[in-house]
Amino acid sequence: MDEVRSKTDIPPVESTIAVAWDQELAFRRFTEKIAEWWPLETHSMGQEEAVTVVFETREGGRVYERSTDGAETTWGIVLAWDPPHRFVMSWHPGREPSTAQELEVAFQPSDGGTRVAVTHTGWEKLGEEGATMRANYSQGWVLVLDRYRGADETRSAASS
Repeated sequence: MDEVRSKTDIPPVESTIAVAWDQELAFRRFTEKIAEWWPLETHSMGQEEAVTVVFETREGGRVYERSTDGAETTWGIVLAWDPPHRFVMSWHPGREPSTAQELEVAFQPSDGGTRVAVTHTGWEKLGEEGATMRANYSQGWVLVLDRYRGADETRSAASS
């Protein structure tokens, strides 16, 4: 059985960054302020038609994008909500919920700032596309987290 499992299990994508913000602010920026930093132009279903992303900050809340025509595309549902420590959500942007992976984002105080760790699992639910999608997301989460970390620098430069 372990041999069969090892052939079908696809390792999680794990990506970690450090930010200069305290834990509470790091958590709020990732969730409540996601529309200010998420790279919709490259990481959304609507691309140039996507105008915002909304994170409903509660267990059972949706995370979705809204396009220029008002249409909403669900990315996932919040499964666990533990501010400012972590949240867990399903992840199925533009796909059926039955194909959802699981995304956990944890926030841990570290050296005067916060360590933010993303763990994205459940690639097997995508069938034959799972390994390819995992490879894409491995690079994608690096770009997304770099954008998140740069959100404060962008805001500071704009207000100067």
